[in-house]
Amino acid sequence: MKKISAIIVICIVMIFAGVGCKGKKSSYKVKLDVWGTFDNTNVYSESFRAYENINKNIEPIVYHKNTLESYKEDLLSALAAGNGPDIFMIHNSWIPDFQDKIEPVPEYMMTEQEFRDTFVDVAADDFVIDGKIYGVPLSVDSLALYYNKDIFNAAGLTRPPKTWKEFNKDVEILTKIDDFGNIKQAGAAIGTADVNRSMDILTVMMLQNGTEMSDRASRRITFGDAVGSGSYIPSEKALKQYTDFASAATPVYTWNKQQNYSIDEFFQGNVAMMINYSWHYDTIKAKNAKLNFAVADLPQKSLDNVGDQINFANYWAFVVAKNKKPTQSLEKDAIQITNEMRVHEAWQFLKALSFPTEKGVTLQNAVSGESLTYKTDFDLTQKYLEATGKPAARRDLIAKEESDVRLGAFARGNLIARSWWRNNSIAIDAIFADMIDSVNTGKASVHDAIEIGAQRAQQLMK
Repeated sequence: MKKISAIIVICIVMIFAGVGCKGKKSSYKVKLDVWGTFDNTNVYSESFRAYENINKNIEPIVYHKNTLESYKEDLLSALAAGNGPDIFMIHNSWIPDFQDKIEPVPEYMMTEQEFRDTFVDVAADDFVIDGKIYGVPLSVDSLALYYNKDIFNAAGLTRPPKTWKEFNKDVEILTKIDDFGNIKQAGAAIGTADVNRSMDILTVMMLQNGTEMSDRASRRITFGDAVGSGSYIPSEKALKQYTDFASAATPVYTWNKQQNYSIDEFFQGNVAMMINYSWHYDTIKAKNAKLNFAVADLPQKSLDNVGDQINFANYWAFVVAKNKKPTQSLEKDAIQITNEMRVHEAWQFLKALSFPTEKGVTLQNAVSGESLTYKTDFDLTQKYLEATGKPAARRDLIAKEESDVRLGAFARGNLIARSWWRNNSIAIDAIFADMIDSVNTGKASVHDAIEIGAQRAQQLMK
């Protein structure tokens, strides 16, 4: 009896040492279903096949592209029914809605320090919660300034504005209003709620003015709070700053609700500047290949202190479903796949997909504990970024993009990008739109608009 016990102990020690015991069956097959939106299957095909070639414990990975309009609802329904994906993408603002439905990275596979050293700060701010890592991004996007070079040249402006003070001066120079008060040429698409990405522009103005948007620990909305013991509310300054561009009573009046859709006005050459994300670069090129435009860094409140410069992040990350029943093999005597094995393989795949691979990919058998390192021919993340043209989430790849004419401004923006914790981001966007509209129409003062907006946002946190 003692001899048998000794053998068992030896086997256990060898398994944890990564050696395994002779006769111990450790071959298994895990099926991984991946859901996403925007990206087509061909974007991932090469990376998926490369990973499958080195990990023989997974079946061919299946990717499903979903319709954006119903994606979130479809996900929640599928997860509730137990037939959702193993891996899926969520928007960075959705983490409060999905945290209890996803499984963080096993601690033995990735440390918080590794994550923070690899990805931009905003990814850790969003997806590292109480020391646990809940998601990994391949790309992060941030805001940048699109500007029409021909309009700038005609006005004698030699470079795009770097601060909001410069931005305001340029808007005054570039805006053309006829004798009847009609805006014939807008200096910038900004000031109303129907401007594309208006809520994000207002948010980044709030952040740059020192607004603390919310407190995750106490689940409290704070963007309506005064600073310190005084009565100064920085978000009010930001809302006034934004809506002044749509007020005929201000020197920076440049936009109103009579203008066409902001992106259309830009590619048609009717507006000198707009603030937006990287994916609209191709939109503009496709609609007007002859438009002479460029992209510059988002204007800042000040350039005096680099640490005070702020952008706003908008991106998606891969996460792993928490409690999905694994698909079992039909083969006789096959190892029964547990949820822990499924989670292990899902996160092994995501780490290989998102982390640098120049030193190879280390894979661990979920049964025996044996680890092996495999060399790869290419970086899986880099292949994804080349296929999609998106800015990187990883610091090492951002360093390569900073000098890129198309991606440079967004790459630099990612390094200073921030986000904020909020429930129901779609409802929050509607609240911000109402704040802007109420000031534009004179239905509320800036102070009242912020106060009401913060109260409504707080109701969503319950």
